[in-house]
Amino acid sequence: MNTRPACISAVGAVTALAIAVFLYVAVHALFYASDSGVSAPTSTMIAVVSTSSKPVHLQIPSLHIDANVQHVGINAAGNMQTPDNYTDVGWYKYGTVPGYSGSAVIDGHVDNGLALAGVFKHLGDIELGDDVYIITQGGSKLHFVVTGIELYPYSDAPTDLIFGQNYAPRLNLITCAGTWVAGKKTYSERLVVFTQLSTS
Repeated sequence: MNTRPACISAVGAVTALAIAVFLYVAVHALFYASDSGVSAPTSTMIAVVSTSSKPVHLQIPSLHIDANVQHVGINAAGNMQTPDNYTDVGWYKYGTVPGYSGSAVIDGHVDNGLALAGVFKHLGDIELGDDVYIITQGGSKLHFVVTGIELYPYSDAPTDLIFGQNYAPRLNLITCAGTWVAGKKTYSERLVVFTQLSTS
């Protein structure tokens, strides 16, 4: 009995299935919104600081995060940009520099649009009192401590609070959370972790 046609047919079916899966994830990635979804202030009082004070690494020991920091701005939608890959984080370069008075803001992806983990995939596991560190271009290591963890609707995150300038030195971390909203091409919530510079 000749089984060759049956084998070829089975291989063809597996190949077709693989192509279908690839197209599904590719389309999801294509329509994935690479956007923090958080409106960024267009005018802030930015402290004049040396290049050596700007952040280059973010470390969160409890989550095993050690990420490069990109310097990002505002996208065409008026939102804070996100990093151009899923392993780095992005610091809002038109706002506060970490360690200075006001709220420095860093965002990162929760996944890559294909459900593969992004740098902030487990940011929701962080706890009050956890340590967060910023390494500056000059080699200084700034120590922040988590003081608050909040979830906000993606369309109603409090810009004034997140980017606020009238605060002690803070570092606020943002990522997506909740469920995927296909019609809006984004997640339903934003997770914001508030931290404050430690003096100890």
